[in-house]
Amino acid sequence: MTDPVPDLPRPGPTRALFVLTILTGSFLLFLIQPMVARMALPRLGGAPAVWNSAMLVYQALLLGGYAYAHWLAHRRPRTQALVHLGLFAVAALWLPIGLSAMRLPSGAEPALWVPWLLGASIGPLFFAVSAQAPLMQRWYSAATGGRDPYALYAASNVGSFAGLLAYPLLVEPRLALAGQSWLWTGGYLFLVLLVAGCALLLPRSGPAAQHPPLTSAAPTRRRVWWWIALAFVPSALMIVTSSYLTTDIVAVPLLWVLPLGLYLLSFTVAFAARRGAARFLTQYAPVVVLVFGSIVVSGHHDYPVLNAVMALLLLFVISVALHSCMYAHRPAPERLTGFYLAMSFGGALGGVFAGLVAPVVFDWTYEYPLLILAAGVLAPQHFLVPITAQLWSGGPKRRRIVAAVMLAVTAAAVWFGLDPEATLAGGSRQGMVFVMLAVLGLFAIGVRPVFACIVAGSLFLFGVYDALRLSAIPGARTRSYFGVYTITDRPGARDLAHGTTLHGVQLLGSEARLRQPTTYYVPDSGVGLAMRALPSLYRHGARVGVVGLGTGTLACYAQPGQHWRFYEIDPAVVRIASGSGRFSFLSRCLPDADIKLGDARLSLSEEPSDELDLLVLDAFTSDAVPLHLMTREAFATYARVLAPDGLLLLHTSNRYIAMEQVVAATIAGTGWHAAALDFSPSEDAVEQDASASQWLVLGRGPSFERLVGTNAGWRELQVDPRLQPWTDDYASIVPVLRGITIDAD
Repeated sequence: MTDPVPDLPRPGPTRALFVLTILTGSFLLFLIQPMVARMALPRLGGAPAVWNSAMLVYQALLLGGYAYAHWLAHRRPRTQALVHLGLFAVAALWLPIGLSAMRLPSGAEPALWVPWLLGASIGPLFFAVSAQAPLMQRWYSAATGGRDPYALYAASNVGSFAGLLAYPLLVEPRLALAGQSWLWTGGYLFLVLLVAGCALLLPRSGPAAQHPPLTSAAPTRRRVWWWIALAFVPSALMIVTSSYLTTDIVAVPLLWVLPLGLYLLSFTVAFAARRGAARFLTQYAPVVVLVFGSIVVSGHHDYPVLNAVMALLLLFVISVALHSCMYAHRPAPERLTGFYLAMSFGGALGGVFAGLVAPVVFDWTYEYPLLILAAGVLAPQHFLVPITAQLWSGGPKRRRIVAAVMLAVTAAAVWFGLDPEATLAGGSRQGMVFVMLAVLGLFAIGVRPVFACIVAGSLFLFGVYDALRLSAIPGARTRSYFGVYTITDRPGARDLAHGTTLHGVQLLGSEARLRQPTTYYVPDSGVGLAMRALPSLYRHGARVGVVGLGTGTLACYAQPGQHWRFYEIDPAVVRIASGSGRFSFLSRCLPDADIKLGDARLSLSEEPSDELDLLVLDAFTSDAVPLHLMTREAFATYARVLAPDGLLLLHTSNRYIAMEQVVAATIAGTGWHAAALDFSPSEDAVEQDASASQWLVLGRGPSFERLVGTNAGWRELQVDPRLQPWTDDYASIVPVLRGITIDAD
């Protein structure tokens, strides 16, 4: 006598419910990440170690959630429902979301303290929600009699993408942090109801309601490591692409959303039931790797928008190809949770490699060409046209001869192209070599070892070789979690660049030239005028604080009797400015400089009141705005640290954000007076290597009026009455992006 077959729910409504549940869970998961990071900003500061630690917390919790889903999937369906709903009930004790009340101990190591703080604040909630995607797919298969659930993973990534875009574009501009917290709380309760509805569809009787049987063969260890490798490369490449775009191409705010969004969309394409787009992109992925990989790594920045598009397209196509390969080798639905666990583990490893390991091991972004090469090796390959298949046919001996000829031609082409005077875009020699290697690579697609060698040769020629040459020069390059700093010499000057952003210039030659302030800090700039006015404003004992050390240029305004202190977040910058011997502003002008390492706002909060007469904030030259330095609470800290007649100088040169209007809105009604000075270098300033700049001066006493009266260039701030003041509870750059008008009401 056979067991009765239970009545299964109709596939249509059931699928809709499970899709909505997965969408909601993934949406909340990617909404909480930037939300909690925003909450933590005033307390923890903006040090990269903080955000790298936060990334590890999210990756670890996601991996833990997938491991929990894998363990739970081997229980009876009804047991799964009870346990999972119980977990939701326990996690609800952490609602509404917010940071734990514990305070950061003085001198605490962020790599250890930040994970503890974030884990204690949102750990149970993140853990419970992160299990949604794999667990709901398993429930869907059980509720529908074994239907293939893998296509539902696409819904998970659509939800993640929506959450990722919703926070900076919709949630943050319109809600303060308290409102954001209650919005997420409402979404969480809605998710619990959806999960409960899915649980009611699980079978109560018959074989499907018993302990889930494992009828398919377990994946081999080699297959599991294959899944991990396929997940590792896109995850690491996504982080590397974000860094490449925001430091080496252009530091446009919110640009980091694009790589992560395309990474998530690649899952939607790769796991879709309709395979047309995935097959097309996978087939031509080797071509994209071969052509775009070399151009992107070449570092040619005359066309930044084109480079950014190619980098994003490269990431998307590689991600689709490798994730499609995972989909093609997916296990049976009963082993689904183990498959996603391996995927999550590979993604976490990729994040650790690109975010933590590579900046320590490499002095340049060598991980970028390495990951592109790994993608070329891992991506599925097939002969694109019949002629290439004919070329490689005819037996092993002929294949070896063709391979040897191709490799010899590749080596000769690389040697021929090693011309330091030529570039990929403009040099005729390297242009011919690029075409030659591209043609060779097209004929090698389908023969993985030969294709990999051609890609490696192309990457070496068009990027790695020049990077190695510069790495071989002692002191020419330094890397930290903030990025890559490069020191280069040109006739009469030495430059410090962070990615493609100039951070300082020192003139070479006579003692006077070596002490000459340059770029944004020349004598007629806003900060130059303030520095020259210090003796008349505060006599000879002025107390000066500078946020942002750079090359130490401002130190050459120091005069005997003054007391100076620099606040710098990056130890690498301190070594460059004071210990490398390449820049001598500090050693010549302020050899005993007081430098305080750490996030500036946290460091200033520890200073006594009335400690400074002049505070210079120079934290905006890279076009990346540290929001926590520009809130009303931050300005209150500056006011406390400054003497009643003290001055605050802000460097607000920025190509993408209207910082002047932000400051005007934030200080309105707080007692500050403000003025702006827009400096444009004249022909006389060419010898000073002057750069255009905008400086704001803020004050609350007579020194403000005296300084502003020294130069007719000072003007009132531009005010946008529609802008809300930035606070620790509310700050959004979307309404103040140049060229973008968004009503935040």
